[in-house]
Amino acid sequence: MGKRGSQRKKQSAADKQAAQAPKLGHPKSMVIRIGAGEVGSSVSQLVQDVRHVMEPDTALRLKERRANKLRDYTTMCGPLGVTHLMLFSRSESGNTNLRLARTPRGPTLHFRVEKYSLCKDIQKAMKHPRAGKEDFHTAPLLVMNNFLTSDADRERLGDKAPPKHLEKLVTDMFQGMFPPIKPENPLSTIKRVLLLNRESPNDDDGSCIVTLRHYAITTKVVGLPKALRRLHAAEKIINSKEKKKSALPNLGKLEDVADFMLGPSASGYTSASDTEAETDAEVEVAAPVTRRVLSKKEKQKAAESETRKPSSLSSRPRVEKRAVKLVELGPRLRLRLTKVEEDLCNGKVLWHEYVNKSQAEVEHMEAVWDQRKKEKEERRRIQRENIEKKRKEKAEKGEEVDDDEDEDMEDYDEYDMDDDVWHDEDANEQEDLDEEMEDESDDG
Repeated sequence: MGKRGSQRKKQSAADKQAAQAPKLGHPKSMVIRIGAGEVGSSVSQLVQDVRHVMEPDTALRLKERRANKLRDYTTMCGPLGVTHLMLFSRSESGNTNLRLARTPRGPTLHFRVEKYSLCKDIQKAMKHPRAGKEDFHTAPLLVMNNFLTSDADRERLGDKAPPKHLEKLVTDMFQGMFPPIKPENPLSTIKRVLLLNRESPNDDDGSCIVTLRHYAITTKVVGLPKALRRLHAAEKIINSKEKKKSALPNLGKLEDVADFMLGPSASGYTSASDTEAETDAEVEVAAPVTRRVLSKKEKQKAAESETRKPSSLSSRPRVEKRAVKLVELGPRLRLRLTKVEEDLCNGKVLWHEYVNKSQAEVEHMEAVWDQRKKEKEERRRIQRENIEKKRKEKAEKGEEVDDDEDEDMEDYDEYDMDDDVWHDEDANEQEDLDEEMEDESDDG
């Protein structure tokens, strides 16, 4: 019996570089539970709902394990082309947190999930919930509001106003998670919309609170009464294979079809309830036209008629008015920005909501991070020298040198292996501040 060959296939350097480079205009994301099932059933369902929001460019069936570390996910971001990470976790005090990070070099935004509602809760509250699987074949349309503080609010807040570069960074982070809109894409491909609204900052603090809503976009023809639309729908049902008697209007007790169109007590006028939505929600789009397959003679006649009448109305595209309606899909999120880091979950703090440092403390932290950067570069240099030394020893012995394995080892740094150990420092600091304020109020 012949010996089976190895199933492992080596990847060339060109293929590896092509796999690591993400497609232009198509960002990919991974929504992860840190600690797997330890976050609880509600947060686990919230993670699954957020994955549906990020469809189709996300890992929908990602299975986390309790033993998985953050390094396990970051090392796979390059080969898979993942550009953003959304890390949900739960602190010891019970707070739900979200870290939004851009791979591979950051930055990282830390959010506190103050409130959230699951998709199933929203569907239970709706009379006619929408369950369309075709809506998730394309990415949602991103709409952002009030992310930049106006000059009047900045003057009113003074030093408490958030920095301009911070607002620009948060805006770019959210925009980079979804593909940009292209003029050549048809409007029919846009099935969903994701609304992000930043609440206006209070006078007490310049906090950044973002609310998230997820909707499906539905359209219907306007300008027709409800009764006429039912007759048009009934004609489609009669011509189709599947006939539903409940959808057909009953005209047996009426003397004329006008009684059905206008109603017995309408006196020639339609009611206000039969009118469509407001004119602001109406758009004009090209109507789909079904064309019959013409024979050769019919094509010749059509060509002759077009040459005779070059500016005929039949050659113009047919336009119809449609009313746009949003149906909420869920989930709902209320996020509070607490911290911004420079690197991927383990870098220099660029902004903190609860901690304000003096200029001397900032300069001291800059010196500490410069020293860490130099130590990291020195470790990299020593690691590269050790790799070259091993290659030479293998070459002298006549052994095969595995370049891919050595290149992968260069990406690891012992100093950064514990970057997944993350505690809710912001929650602890906020709880300490609340306790101090309560003590002061009691003393007063």
